Amino acid sequence: QVQLVESGGGLVQAGGSLRLSCAASGRTFSSYAMGWFRQAPGKEREFVAVISWSGGTTTYADSVKGRFAISRDRAKNTLYLQMNSLKPEDTAVYYCAAVQGYSSKWSEYDYWGQGTQVTVSS
Repeated sequence: QVQLVESGGGLVQAGGSLRLSCAASGRTFSSYAMGWFRQAPGKEREFVAVISWSGGTTTYADSVKGRFAISRDRAKNTLYLQMNSLKPEDTAVYYCAAVQGYSSKWSEYDYWGQGTQVTVSS
């Protein structure tokens, strides 16, 4: 059974940092691009960042560019999201996902984690 399990969420003050992890099991995602999405209450799911299967290409949403960094450890089958200079508007449930190819559209992703809550207080 394929599983993506996020961890690392929590409560942090504005300006602080968190590092999210996403551990994959059940299959290897070495040939998949991996992405992070988030969804705040009452809002649609939105793209945060994506990294190519090789790790050589990344794309970020404008709202997080320069503050967040996506990375992956293919040997450990694990995806990361380093979040710095956090703002209250970053508060959301964060999801990791896997896609064949490379995309910022959540509808094109094949596998999803259950999500981890990030709350940024002002």
